[in-house]
Amino acid sequence: MRQGYLGRVIAIIGDTHMPKGERRLPERCLELLRDAELIAHTGDFSAATVLAELEAIGPPVVAVHGNVDDPQLKRRLPEAIEFEVAAGIVVGMVHDSGPAKGRLERMRRRFPACDAVLFGHSHLPLHERAPDGFQNFNPGSPTERRRAPRHSMGVGRVERDRLVFEPAWL
Repeated sequence: MRQGYLGRVIAIIGDTHMPKGERRLPERCLELLRDAELIAHTGDFSAATVLAELEAIGPPVVAVHGNVDDPQLKRRLPEAIEFEVAAGIVVGMVHDSGPAKGRLERMRRRFPACDAVLFGHSHLPLHERAPDGFQNFNPGSPTERRRAPRHSMGVGRVERDRLVFEPAWL
C-alpha cells in the first residue's frame, strides 16, 4: 500500500502500549506531534483509542499495526506501508524489522522503492545509514523505554531533497 505526499516534518513514534495504568504521552512528545506535518506510528498502539487520540491532535497519521495491537487495529492498519514525504522521497514502515544482523540490507530488499524505513518493536532508538544514503530509523518509545536509557521518539525532516532523522529524548 502506498500513499502520496504527506509532509516535510514528520513526528515518529511507536510502541506506545496504551492504555496501561496511568500511562500517557509526555508533554514534549505532544508538542512535537502538534508541530509536525505528519505523524508516523510504527505500531504497538495496543488499543484503537490511542490511534483516535493521535488523529485528534491534527496532523495526518500514517501507521502500521504491531504484534500487541487489538483486532480492530489489525483490521484497520496494514502490516507495512510506503508513503511519499516530498517529491521523490519515499519512506517504508513496518513494526518488526527482524534481527539486528543484516537489518539494513534486509529492509532495503523488502522496500526497494524507499529511501528510508521506519520500524519499532525493540523500544530501542536506532539510526542506521548505508553508504548510498538508504536509512533505517527506530524512534524508540515515548512511554515504555525498556532497555533504552530514556523515553524517546523521532523527528524526520526533508532538507535539500533528502530525509534527515534525529532522536527526540523525552
